[in-house]
Amino acid sequence: MTVRTGVLAAVALLVRRDLRLAFRRPSQLCNPLVFFLVVTTLFPLSLSPLASQLRDIAPGVLWVAALLSSLLALEGLLKSDAEDGTLEQMVLSGQPVVAMVAAKTLAHWFVGGLPLVVISPLAGLSLGVPPAAMWVTVEGLLMGTLTLSFLGSVGAALTVGVRRSSVLLSLLVLPLAMPLLIFGARATDLAIAGEGAAAPLYLLGALLALSATLAPFAAAAAVRIGID
Repeated sequence: MTVRTGVLAAVALLVRRDLRLAFRRPSQLCNPLVFFLVVTTLFPLSLSPLASQLRDIAPGVLWVAALLSSLLALEGLLKSDAEDGTLEQMVLSGQPVVAMVAAKTLAHWFVGGLPLVVISPLAGLSLGVPPAAMWVTVEGLLMGTLTLSFLGSVGAALTVGVRRSSVLLSLLVLPLAMPLLIFGARATDLAIAGEGAAAPLYLLGALLALSATLAPFAAAAAVRIGID
């Protein structure tokens, strides 16, 4: 019980630390949000204002913008801690590296993923998504962005020692994110059409469960290799 309490306390402390550091750097919070809003609002301005056309492209635009926005902050998930020696101290602290990586992943999602989910209804309305379909869109983006954070933690751990790793990180993570894009856009499309979207949402949930179970272990192994 003492060991478990110690791990949970360390995880909570690490999440709080990363959130405080993120709020001290407003650009880290604002850049993904601004990118997401710019992309989703430029499409209605560049295309026909017909609601039917906007609804047709809404699923793809929302999900592509959300995934690309989430990728913007992935490079800093572990890199800054590796550069100042914090990551090495985490490995040597005696706490499970898996738990530490999972904590940093959750903190990254709170900073880069959750705000996108919160403002997604506003972006959906600008693309003509009906209010009845908004809950499915929010639910899908919630699972999709969290899954992308877990997948991104593996890519960030693999490229932690590489300079200017943003391009390599995108190349590693984007192929893994394609199922999220396919199932998420399909769920939003079905919801807009007034049909049941349970099947793609279940698949998104399965991907989230799989990534949350396996990604921290893969990322922890990559971190140990990078530190050694």
